[in-house]
Amino acid sequence: MNSEQPSFSNTQRDWVSLVVIVIAALIVLGAVVYTQLDEPPSTTVNVLPFPPTATPLPTSTPPPLEIYVVGAVQTPEARLSLPIGSRVEDAIAAAGGVTDDADLTRVNLAELLRDGQMIVVPSKSEITSDEVLAQPTANAPLLININTATLDELETLPGVGPSLAQAIIEYRETNGPFTSIDELDNVSGIGERTLENLRPYITVD
Repeated sequence: MNSEQPSFSNTQRDWVSLVVIVIAALIVLGAVVYTQLDEPPSTTVNVLPFPPTATPLPTSTPPPLEIYVVGAVQTPEARLSLPIGSRVEDAIAAAGGVTDDADLTRVNLAELLRDGQMIVVPSKSEITSDEVLAQPTANAPLLININTATLDELETLPGVGPSLAQAIIEYRETNGPFTSIDELDNVSGIGERTLENLRPYITVD
């Protein structure tokens, strides 16, 4: 008597296949869900543009000082352009320095410069105010008008050399005629004692 081997029917095979497919789908779905949950949440960052930087206004550079140097310097009658804050010693240095005959004891090297100023460096060969002690006599020459005197006439005055005579002429050409003898004190190179020694020999009339 032959025994029959058990076999699955077509219906049973279909069910088995369906179960396998469902299990596989669940595994794939679980893997996808796990991957999504494991990722950190994305964060959106709004980057704001930097505000425009204000452009600083350019600062204006003050114009240089125009200085005129005469007398006992290496480059006499030098017209120089120097920065604001410069001093007399800077102007003399820019003119090449002083000559061996320069008398710096009569010059204020620390004086601050101003635009349009004329610096007079006297020489030792010029008679200083301390050496001029003579007083006018009855035979003294006529007074010299400092408003009309020439360079040569001014040099005849005690204590006045070529550079100081030129300074007097430059001053009156720039500022107009002298209104008084005392105004001569404004000329670079003329101090109080020099003025007092010149007073008996000069006039503005």
